[in-house]
Amino acid sequence: MGSTEQQSADDQWAAEQGIPTLDQPFLQKYLDGRDALIAQEKQKRSDHAFRENLSPMAAEACAIVSAIRFQEQNTLWNQAYEDNLAETTESGGIYPGMMFSLAKNRMENSKLFKIVKKMPKGALLHCHLGATGDLEELLIEGLKVKGMQIKASGPLATPKQREDTTFGFLFVKNPGDSVAQSSIWSSEYKADTYVPIADAAATFPDGGQEGFMKWFQSRTTITNEESTAHHLGPNAIWQKFTSTFGILAGLQFYEPLFRKFLRSMFRMMNEDGVRWVDIRTVFVSPYVRENADKPEEDAEALLTVLGEEIAAFKASEEGKGFWGARLIWTGLRIFDTRNIAEDMMECIRMKELFPDLICGYDLVGQEDLGRPLADLTPELFWFKKKCAEAGVDIPFFFHAGETLGDGDAVDENLFDAILLGTRRIGHGFSLYKHPLLVDMVKDKKILIESCPISNEVLRLTTSIMSHPLPALLARGVACSLCNDDPSVLGHGNTSGMSHDFWQALQGWENLGLEGLASLAENSVRWASYTDCSAKEWQQEIKDGIFGKGIRSQRLKEWAQEFEKFCQWVVREYGAETDLETLD
Repeated sequence: MGSTEQQSADDQWAAEQGIPTLDQPFLQKYLDGRDALIAQEKQKRSDHAFRENLSPMAAEACAIVSAIRFQEQNTLWNQAYEDNLAETTESGGIYPGMMFSLAKNRMENSKLFKIVKKMPKGALLHCHLGATGDLEELLIEGLKVKGMQIKASGPLATPKQREDTTFGFLFVKNPGDSVAQSSIWSSEYKADTYVPIADAAATFPDGGQEGFMKWFQSRTTITNEESTAHHLGPNAIWQKFTSTFGILAGLQFYEPLFRKFLRSMFRMMNEDGVRWVDIRTVFVSPYVRENADKPEEDAEALLTVLGEEIAAFKASEEGKGFWGARLIWTGLRIFDTRNIAEDMMECIRMKELFPDLICGYDLVGQEDLGRPLADLTPELFWFKKKCAEAGVDIPFFFHAGETLGDGDAVDENLFDAILLGTRRIGHGFSLYKHPLLVDMVKDKKILIESCPISNEVLRLTTSIMSHPLPALLARGVACSLCNDDPSVLGHGNTSGMSHDFWQALQGWENLGLEGLASLAENSVRWASYTDCSAKEWQQEIKDGIFGKGIRSQRLKEWAQEFEKFCQWVVREYGAETDLETLD
């Protein structure tokens, strides 16, 4: 029996049993009430006002993107469709919203990804300098540097040693007595002695330089196998994650490489539609000037170069449209009081030297194993006092709630972050568990810097489908999307945000291009373009696009860019997209 005949038979049977049809008045009344209830709830969403003010062109583009998403869910992300197995309901290993590391290659070949790549994404508010940028390019450039050395805490003679032993890079002009007397790949290698990186690469025991680059990549990124092994828990993946920073720092913080690294990073961001970035970095790794005999003793040289490269990129042809960048100074929450206090004083001193570059302060590191904010309140209040004495204003932008905990000291970092006056919250993963804090965040207009792929890879959620960001958006919390640590977390050699934007668009039914654009607009609204007091900040955020300052100007620029993007979507995909699929 064909499907049409089967449907007719089913309808006849239902009528014989007295089962009503949906067009009967009393059921239509129920459905109308149901639709009204859904619409009432959606009015509470944080993106509701943005949706209500879409231009006709933007509304059409959003409808087209929704149709393309629906089409790809039923084709590109449907194993049964691909295998032409229409009679089976099995989806195999492919489905919408699958784990990022498994979906990445297929994702990047989708029509939806091409659209997201083109989208203006506003500001990147949460990323760490040491885990952003093209790592392959960094190593290639490092191999060219005479004097760039590699050293390890022990021999790297066996595959197991090459997997587990700590190692790093450093420019050392004259190694002296510290030069290695044997190959680093030999069991005779003496710990912490230097081997020229080019020599080490050429003699790598498993494939020479090509093998060396693959090994480097395996030690500086979270592999597919590691990102999907959720049964091992967050602590295990954090060990691998944190180990990558020490390996990369020696390459990144040698001045000639640092300059190239920054230019490449800004270029990739701008090409991906990121117009502004608030960068976070710690100052614990040595920074070495070109051909210097020893590392710098403070952060002044690094910040000088950072400021110069931001200005140079903005003035370049490839930097056209890029608004700029500032730095959120970050200390390590695992440090003791003396180290944190000394780092805070260095932050204040650098703020006095680079007032336009440093825009805030944060504490980073795995929350579950670091000191909670409640334990750090003496240092934080002391920091604010020292800032006032120095006549500088350095607001807080705290990481908080990046945990699976519920009611423990780590989860309670959210309470302290809000009480201490943070302007944004990094991650805020556990915030949805706290109804009172949700209301406080809304009232104080604190933005959540959400990093979905990071939360998945670092084992807080198994996929985009179970991420808590939709719960916050439904409650009216202002959020933005961020990429956190793209080069280490498996995004590939990119600094852009397209992967996180795609994951959100594909994974959440209630979002759509409208909601995605609202998240981008939020990032523009909450970016740290200029210094302002707590009172001035609240007023600027409250005024939003109706203000007269730089924030208002950036919002208008982004809105114009988004409208042009919507025109492109309609022009490029409108004629070939069947909007009836959404009915």
